[in-house]
Amino acid sequence: MLVDDQEIVRSGFAMVLESAGDLQVVAQAGDGTEALALLGTTAVDVVLMDVRMPGLDGIETTRRAVAAHPEVRVVVLTTFDLDEAVVSAIGAGAAGFLLKDVRPEALIDAVRAVHRGDAVVDPASTRRLLRHAAPLLGAGDASPSGDVLAGLTPREREVLTLMGRGLTNAEIAAEHVVSEATVKTHVGHVLAKTGCRDRVQAVVLAFRSGLVR
Repeated sequence: MLVDDQEIVRSGFAMVLESAGDLQVVAQAGDGTEALALLGTTAVDVVLMDVRMPGLDGIETTRRAVAAHPEVRVVVLTTFDLDEAVVSAIGAGAAGFLLKDVRPEALIDAVRAVHRGDAVVDPASTRRLLRHAAPLLGAGDASPSGDVLAGLTPREREVLTLMGRGLTNAEIAAEHVVSEATVKTHVGHVLAKTGCRDRVQAVVLAFRSGLVR
């Protein structure tokens, strides 16, 4: 589903996505209220969600969509001047975020990645956005208790730190000279032990707990 108040933006994204044989745009909405209504009647795997929309904005729409449809993965579309909104959207349950000027092939890859369950889409953009948003990541809820990290092994703590720096599994594997499969196992343990829903929440945890500054 594409959610954006500008029809020309939705049309452009739809054209790009449907050029890939394995992707289909099943619904489009011009605001959050319409998007939530469509989610109640349409089978959707991934939602591309604009942040700024009239009426119900993308952040509140994301929060309600994830609460009502936990199987749906939401990717927030943003620009550099909306860093605080990005952090709020992640807190609302977004599985990742993309810049609106994303290259067509990167947009397609991002939707596929999120559908697979990988929250870090377009790692280069993620790293740049995290640098801009880093001061805000610790400014919301109180810092998590140290108990959240207490169950991690030293290696799992290192992996969480590298996730917080925006590294992909392949980059973490190269850093530790281990296989990517081993890294995936560590990431799974980190998510399970910390109670993080996905990789993006783990990145936020890494900042809020002080592992990454």
